[in-house]
Amino acid sequence: MYSQIDANKRKTILLMFGFFVLVGVVAYIVGLYFKNYSITTFAIIFATGYAFWSYYASDKLALMVNNAKQIQKSDDARLWRIVENLSITVGLPMPRVYIMQDASLNAFATGRDPAHAAVAVTTGLLEVMDDNELQGVLAHELGHIQNYDIRVSMIAFGLVAAVSIISDTVLRMMFWGGRDEDNDNNSPIVMVLAIVAIVLAPLVASLIQLAISRKREYLADATGALTTRYPEGLASALEKIASHGSAMQKQNPSTAHLFFANPLNGKSFSNLFSTHPPVADRIKALREMNTKA
Repeated sequence: MYSQIDANKRKTILLMFGFFVLVGVVAYIVGLYFKNYSITTFAIIFATGYAFWSYYASDKLALMVNNAKQIQKSDDARLWRIVENLSITVGLPMPRVYIMQDASLNAFATGRDPAHAAVAVTTGLLEVMDDNELQGVLAHELGHIQNYDIRVSMIAFGLVAAVSIISDTVLRMMFWGGRDEDNDNNSPIVMVLAIVAIVLAPLVASLIQLAISRKREYLADATGALTTRYPEGLASALEKIASHGSAMQKQNPSTAHLFFANPLNGKSFSNLFSTHPPVADRIKALREMNTKA
């Protein structure tokens, strides 16, 4: 379990580094095209600033768009007790607890750090899971908080949005203004490079975000299993989710990467475009942990 946690942390650091490299490359090519490297500096500063601004505000937005309602212990003593006990076990502050009125089996964690975290679960999850399974799911979500996945997710979300904004803005400048005689004398190769970089950048940024999300799911599975010392509880919960379904009634693609299981309908034509690793692979990894333990 510890080796899987360490390996996924290293891979996520590399993927986050790839984000900043992507922003830098696109910004440099744009500066080369316009022969104005102040654009490069501005793009890098804007992308970084937007990423950090978004992660401060995105938790409230994620809870709002998914109709999550905050509860107290008297509203659902079972859920509250499990979250409280797990928080004490891993030494985390008690997160805010939310419930979503939805028949699907799902949950998510959000917030910028353990002191400002929240966990939200669907009513469907509460109805179908037994205590061991619910504990496994919530240990997974607290694992996201414990490992600061919630921070990584918010920064990644902000960077994807920033890359998209930069690309859209520059495309408009290239085709509807911002050109001068110096730009007209640019090499056709530079122009092609600029267009290709700007068009592909949002797609590549999204792929990096999805890769980060998948790695963090494996990491949270390992952390949750380590917390409960019972990987089978989480594996059984995943089997029920595969059987009952995790697609939310009200779906929001922008927050899909936060959820325990894929909250969107349908299957992607490629695993590259999935926010979550296949459930079968997650169950297999958990069962292997159980065997080795």
